Amino acid sequence: MLNFETTLQVSKSYGDLTLSEVEPILKINLRSNKREFSTKIGKLLSIIPPIEANTSSSNEDYSILWLSPDEWLIYSNNKISYEQQNLLEENLFKNISNINQGSVTNVTDHWVMINLKGSKIYDLLSKSSPYDFKNFKMKKGSVAQTLLNHTDVILHNTDDNNLNLFVRRSFSEDLWLWINDSARFL
Repeated sequence: MLNFETTLQVSKSYGDLTLSEVEPILKINLRSNKREFSTKIGKLLSIIPPIEANTSSSNEDYSILWLSPDEWLIYSNNKISYEQQNLLEENLFKNISNINQGSVTNVTDHWVMINLKGSKIYDLLSKSSPYDFKNFKMKKGSVAQTLLNHTDVILHNTDDNNLNLFVRRSFSEDLWLWINDSARFL
């Protein structure tokens, strides 16, 4: 894991809308097209990867986002120590990659997670995204991959008027500035 200082250290509020970066949490990309894969993940994490497009599975510790028929993103729901992260990654690698069941890639340093809360989040996102959020905002646990201000993002609807936005670290500061600028006019 990189030892980095994030540029998005401040939470911001604009009326009913709150924006904040979630502290660096574990994020792991999983890929597999093997049948036994879901069972292995279920035994290791006590959670089954979703098989329906644009959905997620969650338990107290982790959330798993469906990204494609053979790809998922796992993220921890709470901050965990580096030792715990390394232990989990090694355990997944040993039980998945080492026996050719799929691939396990730690992408913690690749993605920044921004939490958006408030009744105006979909007004904000609709300003610069081609995605139609009508059905997305009605379904807790839904996942979308779209563009926001010309930047690829992954959105995870965690609750009513509460979502996590994942953006590549190299685009995070630019997107953060755009979100803050746009939120001022809601």
